[in-house]
Amino acid sequence: MLRSTTVPVTLSALELDALTELVNLGVGNAAIGLREMIQQEIILTVPRASIMTREEAITNLQQTHEERLVAVNQNFEGAISGRALLIFAEAQSMDLVRLLVGSDLSAADLMDLELEALAETGNVVLNACLGTIANNLQRSLRLSLPEVVHGDGSDFFDLTSTPKADDTVLFIFIKFAVRHRDISGYLAMLLDLPSLIALKNLLAEFIERLDVVADPPLATVPGARITSSA
Repeated sequence: MLRSTTVPVTLSALELDALTELVNLGVGNAAIGLREMIQQEIILTVPRASIMTREEAITNLQQTHEERLVAVNQNFEGAISGRALLIFAEAQSMDLVRLLVGSDLSAADLMDLELEALAETGNVVLNACLGTIANNLQRSLRLSLPEVVHGDGSDFFDLTSTPKADDTVLFIFIKFAVRHRDISGYLAMLLDLPSLIALKNLLAEFIERLDVVADPPLATVPGARITSSA
């Protein structure tokens, strides 16, 4: 397998700040959607974002989580293409499932509903985040249906069966707080080199528009400019 120890293209501090703000808006929209699903107040921390190689992302997950993980992923295509993932520790994901479907169910019933509940959660969060990014970058994205994957993280970041050395991960840490339960999760975007370059250019255009127009309204409608495909 090809390995890369450095990111081939990086975002400037200003570009990363702009992207973090867009993700923050998207996560806020996701919180609204999740609140409607579980009928409880949800508080999300401000995302912390960084760009890293695929290998660094895998190492990061394995060093911070010795337990098994679960990820909801959706592929996206458009001006930029790649894969978006919502990643939780497996035990915490079951806490989220209990909030969604009720805590009175048996363990067997919870397992039966796990995939559907997690897929719906991932769909809400990823659509909100990618929709907000797409709206503000004035581009459209097409999303696949959500898929739930269990593992140790090493299989989450393969765009193809033969990953490229220059595949790059935008790694975002967010923390969900629901009443007395804390559920920590990661939001990740896996991009190949052409898509990372395209994203960098789109962020530069976005920043330029902000400089031209004083206090421009940011588009925050979740899911807009996104269509689903099987």
